[in-house]
Amino acid sequence: MKDLDIWTSMKTQPLLSVQGLSKFYGARIGCDAVSFDLYPGEVLGIVGESGSGKSTLLSCLAGHLAPDTGKVIFDTVDGPRDTVVMGEAERRRLARTDWAYVHQNPRDGLRMGVSAGGNVGERLMAVGARHYGDIRAQAVDWLGRVEIAADRIDDRPSAFSGGMQQRLQIARNLVTGPRLVFMDEPTGGLDVSVQARLLDLLRGLVREMGLSAIIVTHDLAVVRLLADRLMVMKGGYVVEQGLTDQVLDDPQHEYTQLLVSSVLQV
Repeated sequence: MKDLDIWTSMKTQPLLSVQGLSKFYGARIGCDAVSFDLYPGEVLGIVGESGSGKSTLLSCLAGHLAPDTGKVIFDTVDGPRDTVVMGEAERRRLARTDWAYVHQNPRDGLRMGVSAGGNVGERLMAVGARHYGDIRAQAVDWLGRVEIAADRIDDRPSAFSGGMQQRLQIARNLVTGPRLVFMDEPTGGLDVSVQARLLDLLRGLVREMGLSAIIVTHDLAVVRLLADRLMVMKGGYVVEQGLTDQVLDDPQHEYTQLLVSSVLQV
């Protein structure tokens, strides 16, 4: 993990600036008054138990849910823009280019009736690629990068294991070189050995590509491995945040202390 002095020296224009973001479901709080900045190349982990608000927050950040209040300002190629008030067509274009979203269930992020190569190629075509040979070559390259053999390029995702489907979803999302990736429990539901392999792959790709990422998970081992900074949520509120190692090694809030101690007792 990078230490605080390095992060301070790197800070220029935030890639993402979240200001007072809130979402309510009637009287129930989804998330309330969440604010933070995310810088280029930084990975933020968001943890908390079920119902803590982390998934609601991620959905609001990614444009899947409309927040009730607040701003989500992204540093687009045309300058900082509040994606909350952005038009739907522009937001969809952003989701195809500078953003990517990795679902917990890879079936939610894949076209199950399309071949593995077609899944990767569709994302390229969505940003203007048209040459079949180039698209197929890039698909082969990316399948290799996520450890899927080239001779599986014409197989459909339904023929793959859960871990392979998740790796294919990652390839589909990263092939266009997005600057920000949202990840919702990316290792959830996978066997421990498959999780470890996927985490190693994600860590390598994030560092190699210089990606910024926001990862929602209940697994502290995932954020320990991947995240530079950590945000802890409870009941819709952020109760603690800081550098990942500092928060996990010396938690200050009693809820964070409970989360950490529950892992140590397992």
